[in-house]
Amino acid sequence: MIIIKTPAEIVRMRAAGELVARVLKILEARIKPGITTGELDAIAANECKKYGAIPVFKNYPHPRGGRPFPGVICASVNNEVVHGIPGARILHEGDIISIDFGVLLDGYAGDSAITVAVGQVDPEVAKLIKVTEAALLKGISNAYAGNKLGQISNAIQNYAEKHGYHVVREYVGHGIGKDMHEDPAVPNYGRPDRGPVLKEGMALAIEPMINIGTRKVNVTRDEWTVVTGDGSFSAHFEHSVAITANGPEILTLR
Repeated sequence: MIIIKTPAEIVRMRAAGELVARVLKILEARIKPGITTGELDAIAANECKKYGAIPVFKNYPHPRGGRPFPGVICASVNNEVVHGIPGARILHEGDIISIDFGVLLDGYAGDSAITVAVGQVDPEVAKLIKVTEAALLKGISNAYAGNKLGQISNAIQNYAEKHGYHVVREYVGHGIGKDMHEDPAVPNYGRPDRGPVLKEGMALAIEPMINIGTRKVNVTRDEWTVVTGDGSFSAHFEHSVAITANGPEILTLR
């Protein structure tokens, strides 16, 4: 777990976060019926090359020894929760797509995710997207030095469940710094009195994954893509956040 101690370190963390936000904004503008997830992946790859950034998801090791992740982005469509592999899949009107994207830039990581509607979507699905992003912001609003990490987790869970949705528990947020995945784990559920005390200089990637239906999930045959257990839609939002003396600073704000 990194503790940001110098102005130079926070400048580098900001730069990595700003690049991630910039690329996600470009991808969001390109999402429309007819585009493939592979085309979106190629756009992200080109932006990384343009700015000299390392796309950290590309060839990321499989946690159980399977094939490394093949994409620059995770492109998860409809009932896919996270880790969807980009490729030939065509997006259609009424779909939603969650894009998770991270880079290493000048030795520091940035990581963020968005869920975007493809054209017009069902009102319940539009609500899911809105609630998931709002749940993320509820969690971030508790990321103050002196709070327990569980206050972030509990705020996310309470907001999602208040709206009738379910939080995925098998996949969680994480610390971020010189590596994309660092301690501590940041669950999107739990009691507010659990977890470490947050300290100034910590950086966290907070990322609720919220389902319309069951919170249970399965991994598909490709060994990466996580889907909802009942086929219901899922949304995913994420920001990298620094805990400062003045409160939480969103490093990946679009």
